[in-house]
Parts: sequence; C-alpha cells; structure tokens
Amino acid sequence: MAPDGAPGLRAAQDSVAALYRRTALFRVYASRVLPGMVQTPEYTTAVLRSIQHARVEVDDVADAVEARLERQGMLFSGRHRFGLLIEEWVLRAAVCDPETMAAQLGHLLAASSSPFVSVGVIPTGAARPHLPVEDFYMFDEAEVAVELTSGYLRITQPREIADYVRTFTDLASMAVHGAEARQLITAAIATLG
Repeated sequence: MAPDGAPGLRAAQDSVAALYRRTALFRVYASRVLPGMVQTPEYTTAVLRSIQHARVEVDDVADAVEARLERQGMLFSGRHRFGLLIEEWVLRAAVCDPETMAAQLGHLLAASSSPFVSVGVIPTGAARPHLPVEDFYMFDEAEVAVELTSGYLRITQPREIADYVRTFTDLASMAVHGAEARQLITAAIATLG
C-alpha cells in the first residue's frame, strides 16, 4: 500500500513473495517483456512505469523495483530452478532506450550461464505448431500467474494448470537453447547500435 492507503505496484510485488520463496521450479513464457527475475533495475523501471501509467494511480515504482530485485537472488541460490521461454521479438521490443536494452540483454546472457537457469528463445519465423499466448509464470504445479492487459489472473485449478504445463512443453519444443539462444540474444544486442 502507498502511504495514503491506495494499492500500488509494491503491494503487488510483496503479495507474491511467499509464493516465490516456496517454489522450486519456475517456468516462464514471455511474449511481451522479459521475465521479471532476469530484469535489470532500469528495464524493470521502464516496464513498471508503463504499467503504473496505464492502471495504477500511486507512483511507487522505485519501491516495486526494489522488491522485484530482492527476489533475483533466487536465481543463484541453488534452491530454485528456472525455465525461461522467450519469444525472439521480445529481445528486440523497444520498451526502453537502446542503451538500457543492450545492458538488459547482456544481463540475460549472464543469467543464462547459471546452472539453475535454462533460457530458450523461440526464433521469429520458426514453424509454429503452437501460437503465441499471453505471458505466464508457473510456480511448480501449484499456481499459474497470467499477465493480462487489465492485470493478473491467478490459476489454481489442477485442470487449468495442466493446460499451461502442456502449453509450456509445446512452446519449449520450438525454442533453441544454449549457444543457439545466446546467438539470438547477441544478435539482438548488435542491432542496438
């Protein structure tokens, strides 16, 4: 909550902290922006500022960025594993200035070297047995958070979670990993100037 009692972006970040701590396997599909757990502070600020302008009256972006960044230590703790699937066009989406984006993609490359993080990139132009879908975050098989234009949808019904598990598996089959994924990330950096 903001000082005046209105809900802000920090409250949204804090509301998922316990869920993040207890999750062993994160699976994320990103079709619009890079996953929060691998965002730099500057990229996170650009993304959250856009959300704040569109639907939150309170300006607590700096506090929300701080909360999101606190969770990033999980990437290297060894207690959690991360499977990240990113559409190639997200690597080239202009959600921030070119310098910030180049630093962000460099950070993604560094995160991909962690033994606890798997980064897959779905190449633009790849054969698509599965259409792109909305961004989603899977927390083990206990919950799925879906990012919608109007906010977040929390899915807890086992049948619906199973649908997202299948979707993630289908999308992962289209992705390149390892050196091929790093090559696409590096190529996106090269276009920034």
